[in-house]
Amino acid sequence: MSLSMSDKAPSGYKTGQFRNFTPQQMQLFQQLFSHVGPESYLSKLAGGGEQNFAEIEAPAKRQFSELLGGLSSRFSGMGLGGRHSSGFQNEATSAASNFAQELQSNRQNLQRQAIMDLMGLSQNLLGQKPYEKFVQPKREKQGMDWGGLAQAGIQALPHLLALL
Repeated sequence: MSLSMSDKAPSGYKTGQFRNFTPQQMQLFQQLFSHVGPESYLSKLAGGGEQNFAEIEAPAKRQFSELLGGLSSRFSGMGLGGRHSSGFQNEATSAASNFAQELQSNRQNLQRQAIMDLMGLSQNLLGQKPYEKFVQPKREKQGMDWGGLAQAGIQALPHLLALL
């Protein structure tokens, strides 16, 4: 992870960081971001994407078609004109109205839940700290103190000569 301009250290200090996550944890952490991105399934549901709802609603629409087919068969068995009667028209209109209301209610619930899920996941992800950053004073480079070493050698020289 590179340091950004906002991570610039004051004069005389340096910045650093260390990892809180293992490489496996970091991989999982990064994968979770795909679930909250703009192309994620949750984001599309939260945005009310028609294509996602069409996929979800397809089985319900097939069931509704079967229901209308059964209703039509029931009224056809009543003799000529049964499917053209006001009773059939009323039942079909009522069934279609109920179905439309249920679909709309389900869409709103799915959209609301997707928004809540996105908020929860985002909050959780953004609360994680895969890295800890720190600032510390720079160490002064300590070279060899030749002057002090030479002075110690000069002071020790008479003692060394006395030993000879």
